[in-house]
Amino acid sequence: MSIPQQGGGPIEDFAQLAAYMAEGEKPKDAWRIGTEHEKFGYCEKAQKPLPYEGPCSIRAMLEGLRDTYGWTPVEEQGNIIGLTHNGANVSLEPGGQLELSGAPLETIHQTCDEVNQHLREVQSIADKIGARFIGLGAAPQWSEAEMPMMPKGRYRLMTDYMDSVGTMGKTMMYRTCTVQVNLDFASEADMVQKMRVALSLQPVATALFANSPFLDGKPNGFKSWRANVWQNLDEARTGMLPFVFEEGFGYQAWVDYVLDVPMYFVYRDGKYINALGQSFRDFLKGELPALPGEKPTLSDWADHMTTVFPEARVKKFIEMRGADGGPWRRLCALPAFWVGLTYDQSALDAAWDLVKGWDHETREGLRRAAAKDALQGEYNGIKLHDLAREAVAISRSGLKSRAKPGSGGLVPDETHFLNALEESVDSGRVPADELLEKYHGEWQGDLSKIYSEYSY
Repeated sequence: MSIPQQGGGPIEDFAQLAAYMAEGEKPKDAWRIGTEHEKFGYCEKAQKPLPYEGPCSIRAMLEGLRDTYGWTPVEEQGNIIGLTHNGANVSLEPGGQLELSGAPLETIHQTCDEVNQHLREVQSIADKIGARFIGLGAAPQWSEAEMPMMPKGRYRLMTDYMDSVGTMGKTMMYRTCTVQVNLDFASEADMVQKMRVALSLQPVATALFANSPFLDGKPNGFKSWRANVWQNLDEARTGMLPFVFEEGFGYQAWVDYVLDVPMYFVYRDGKYINALGQSFRDFLKGELPALPGEKPTLSDWADHMTTVFPEARVKKFIEMRGADGGPWRRLCALPAFWVGLTYDQSALDAAWDLVKGWDHETREGLRRAAAKDALQGEYNGIKLHDLAREAVAISRSGLKSRAKPGSGGLVPDETHFLNALEESVDSGRVPADELLEKYHGEWQGDLSKIYSEYSY
């Protein structure tokens, strides 16, 4: 989850809210790729999640990265809660999931190098403190009570609120992990087309990356439990957003949507002020009960924008949010998939042609089918396996057209980053299928074996 936003003066005109989004517009040659991924840390001997304090802990991990690799610490109330370095940052999810938010980079070659370097650094510090990390969409065995709470004020507020608006909010916060990519847009029209394609094809990403078939030590009936969690969390701030497909959608429509989402907090002087359930519209009028008489800054608006959680989200860039956290190899496949679909206009048009005839019920039906059955899912005659085959082929054409070389020119483009997804399309199997096969086969129901076989 996001760290507090910095900068931005007072909001003096309502038009500043949409203008804030428009500031993200970039010419195509300035488009960049920002990859984020989360992973679960655990103490190797006990196979229990990393606490915040102690010799085998989150604090020890962060301090090790700081001292060994030159990361700059981020602190809250005297606690180290994150790191920054060369445009990237390491942050903590509520249950101690460690997240890399990568720097905006030009090619997938570069972003994959960044991911690999980060994981090597994490591995080296983990070795010293007796920890390991594993890439899964949901914690396989650890109960909610076993998950620690990181010392961040934002998370304390959200935890108290979650049970009042849905059934799975705390599960999402403490026991799930994702991988996502952040992408640029050139104009309002470009943002609109990319958001429509992004929302429509998130079920394909969910299916291809499905990697959370276990919870509480046993199969949970879904291939992506994480995706199911998001469907049962908070209707006010999640979902497939049918208004995005309505005529006239643009920056202002997004602003109106975000303004209608109840607030969580206001960040002031290093502290999170409780504004749970209050209205940003009242804040704009100086009538926020949490801060009576005070009006928001653009930083407050930027913070509030991070508290909506649909399947794709737009700020000054677009976030693709539908995939489970997963194995090392697939962390580069996710940005490859979306860059191929959206950073070449012919590919983007082809992707839109693939989905433009769907209604909201179809998009929502595919979303639910993907969580349950991954590539074996279907809705209203549309099979996710067939859809994934077409989407991955379009992505490959887009990456080939981009023709961004790597390895000093020895690799002509970025298409090889799709190899893992093409293997899934060929076989119909995704990571969850492999995990379930092992659980019911060679592991003989002993889920503890997942740690030795699938940790980074």
